Amino acid sequence: MPLSDDFPFRVGKPRSLLSQALAGSALGALLQVMPASAQIPASAQPSSQTNTESAPTKTKAPQRIRTLPPNTQPVTPTGNDTTSSEPVTYLADHESYDKTGQLVLEGNVRLWQGNQTLRADTVTYDRAAGIIRAIHHVALTQPDGTIAYADQVELSHGMKDAVSSALYIRMQNEAKVSSSGMRRSNGRVTDFANPIYTACPVCAAHPDRAPFWEIRAHGMTQDKDNQNLEFDRAWLRVLGIPVFYFPYLPVTDPSSKRHSGLMNFNLEPNDRYLGTVFSVPYYWVIDGHQDATFTPLVSTKSGPQLSTIYRNRLNNGYIRLEGGVADDTLRNQPFYNAFGELGNGGKEHGAQAYIASRGEFNLSPHWRVGFNANRATSANYMRDYSLPGYGNDTLNSNAYLEGFGVGSYLRLDTQVYQGLNQGIINNRDLPYSLPRFTYEFQGEPDRLGGRLSIHTTDFVILRKHGANDQRGELAMQWDRPWTNSWGQQWVVTARFDSMLYHSTRMHEQPLYEESGSHMSGQFQPTVAVKMNWPFLRTFARGHGSQVFEPIVQLIAAPNTGNAMHRQLPNEDSFAYEFNDTTLFALNRYMGTDRLDGGMRANVGIHQNWSWNGHSIDMLIGESFIQHPNKGGPAYMAYSGVNHTFSDPVGRITMTPSRYFDLTARGRFNPYNKNFDYGEGLVSAGLPFFRVMAGYVYEPITSYYYYYTPRITELANPHVLRNPYLSKTSEISGGVTGRWRNFHAAYYTRRSLSRKEFVANGGAIGYSNDCLTANLYIFRQYTRIGGRRPNLNVGFSISLNSLGTFGN
Repeated sequence: MPLSDDFPFRVGKPRSLLSQALAGSALGALLQVMPASAQIPASAQPSSQTNTESAPTKTKAPQRIRTLPPNTQPVTPTGNDTTSSEPVTYLADHESYDKTGQLVLEGNVRLWQGNQTLRADTVTYDRAAGIIRAIHHVALTQPDGTIAYADQVELSHGMKDAVSSALYIRMQNEAKVSSSGMRRSNGRVTDFANPIYTACPVCAAHPDRAPFWEIRAHGMTQDKDNQNLEFDRAWLRVLGIPVFYFPYLPVTDPSSKRHSGLMNFNLEPNDRYLGTVFSVPYYWVIDGHQDATFTPLVSTKSGPQLSTIYRNRLNNGYIRLEGGVADDTLRNQPFYNAFGELGNGGKEHGAQAYIASRGEFNLSPHWRVGFNANRATSANYMRDYSLPGYGNDTLNSNAYLEGFGVGSYLRLDTQVYQGLNQGIINNRDLPYSLPRFTYEFQGEPDRLGGRLSIHTTDFVILRKHGANDQRGELAMQWDRPWTNSWGQQWVVTARFDSMLYHSTRMHEQPLYEESGSHMSGQFQPTVAVKMNWPFLRTFARGHGSQVFEPIVQLIAAPNTGNAMHRQLPNEDSFAYEFNDTTLFALNRYMGTDRLDGGMRANVGIHQNWSWNGHSIDMLIGESFIQHPNKGGPAYMAYSGVNHTFSDPVGRITMTPSRYFDLTARGRFNPYNKNFDYGEGLVSAGLPFFRVMAGYVYEPITSYYYYYTPRITELANPHVLRNPYLSKTSEISGGVTGRWRNFHAAYYTRRSLSRKEFVANGGAIGYSNDCLTANLYIFRQYTRIGGRRPNLNVGFSISLNSLGTFGN
């Protein structure tokens, strides 16, 4: 076996080699390559009349595979495991017996047992002493792909003990280890002398050159029972230079997929709220389908925290339970909302706790249940310890039952919310859905070629402060598509929406209507006809195609005005979406508590050019409305449908080459010559350097529709800070670059309406086949979930097969 192919560096002179695991497990396969009970075939043993003093007998082995012993029946291995009762099969150029009766196999010797194989120049078997010796160019392959190379290996005591001189092992994920010697005891503990470990590639042109990083140690022990690798007096070397000394370094054996023990520690020297933070997670493998992680955390500015994650993968589902408790001793750290207003972040200090758990279970092939539980004692606690879900305005918890059928879907759930950004949204204002029921059905094509679909979403909404209501809904829709001889694609739609409500305290938020408690309802029939007429031509000598597609749609429904809407609750229709995606929608509200009524016609032109994997796609359109909505809620003021001729909407997506792409959409108001909505994203550059830019604009911030101005603000309109009435005008940009093994990135985000930056940040790093190092710098200018603007600097280094270190 040529050295250049199988020995990346010479045995006997171990070169560079460190990792979270060691390939020493490959020797485990070597120790099992023959069962302890293996016997020499009787037909191959010297007879009782053979003179053992005479010269050894040596024969040319015929080209056939032989098995040892012949009376052992094969046992089918399970997975990658190999049992000791499986027969050992061998193939060699020559087989003979020496003067002492030892079986000698020479010349390209190959032995295999199950999924393990051994190759060597010479193999001898001393049956009396129970010793197997493999000599010269020994290579052992085990089922997981690990390969061990040595010049000589000796196995004894039922293959449980082994001794080897210079040894080299190549593992998965490029991990490698070399050692000047090895001793294995009782088949479970293996000691290595002067080991060198690395996961970096070895230079073929200069095998004596040190890899990028390696671990050199005085000794190393592999404990298979505990699945540990323990380095004794180890140095971490980078580019051949010692940089860190470990008197004792334990890591997980790479052959172990899951192993209990301590994980990489985390150190943050200057956290804004906690000061210096240190944590060391402990991972516990409970059994084959359960595990848990315990993370104690200590800090210099606050009390300790203990968090736990429990995972259980079941045959019919999974459970993931996460939670923690802490003693938050921080004081005088007020909670400010995203607009800099002092709010209520909950319990300021003292005993705290949180839970963030989920689970799902299949009851049958058609039914399943699940839950999501998210809760915290206070937003201040989540801010201080950066807990999961922090930065959101609310935490959502639910439990649900789902059913799946042919063309049908059912869901019954409950929804509960906890407000975090309490400067804007208080818990008493948030709804509880107890319960909510959703059902969807789509039938097969009927005799007329149409298809019927049914939808319902029914719920009970409760609030501690605000309107309560219950809704029952039934929506049925029938669609009949066809294509005529001119190539026109037609769709006729008939739809019927009906809702029945029972509401109380409608004069409170979020409706603030004059009427009190009563029952009400609405129903609306809608008929629509839509026609697409695509025209196709080719260009670029047949390598490209162009589609020119006029689209016309007519919708007829009873006119529903604001007077009727004021009598109805509204839980899901606080925004009216009129853009290119909803140009031809029957209802442009986000939900169904509000419905588009009246007569209207929608027209549009769609074009597409495609060639050699590139494309340009665009759509422009407009609505003609019989009864435009010139009043109503505030969100309709910028809806784009306040006149008989609506605001034109459009979209363009361009990918003319791999060096440039663009996506933009918007809505233009021809009456005031302004855009009421627009956004775009453009990217250009080469693979090693690329520039990106984006922009978004909207005259209101509908996300904060729930925001209620304070009395002091209402009394002083000049200081009114209602975020709903604030413009959204924001630009963002970034640049990325790569040169050889170095990479860098920078991005920025600025609010033009507020005339301030939102965030700036960047990263620079280096990466190769075995290491990745990054330096991060991030500057936050706005308040997010109660955190004040601050500068963050972080560093991380990832060593292949060892893990990631840094903060």
